[in-house]
Amino acid sequence: QAQLVESGGGLVQAGGSLRLSCAPSTVRNYAMGWFHQALNKEREFVAAISWSGDTKLYADSVKGRFTITRATTNNTVYLQKNHLKPEDTDVYCCTSDPSLVAAAREPGEYDYWGQGTQVTVPS
Repeated sequence: QAQLVESGGGLVQAGGSLRLSCAPSTVRNYAMGWFHQALNKEREFVAAISWSGDTKLYADSVKGRFTITRATTNNTVYLQKNHLKPEDTDVYCCTSDPSLVAAAREPGEYDYWGQGTQVTVPS
């Protein structure tokens, strides 16, 4: 079973930037994604990338501000977050699934989840 290790969260002022990383323990060409989840709420889609990196999907709220990419050498996936807003404050989780090659928006499409990394943007 693949393990996903996220890093890069932290506290940043509104308008600032952060880059989240998600490193899979096994190198496989799976589709991968990022979701955010507030306490006692459902996971919400942020961005996803296909196994090849050719297809990228974004939530409307982050289009033009966030960019998802993946390294071809080790399949680490990055989420570059620019122009951060207080409403971006949340725990961000990386996800993947060995049966998925196309990027997907629904959390039910994915089986493996990371522990999450906290992003805080004070108002």
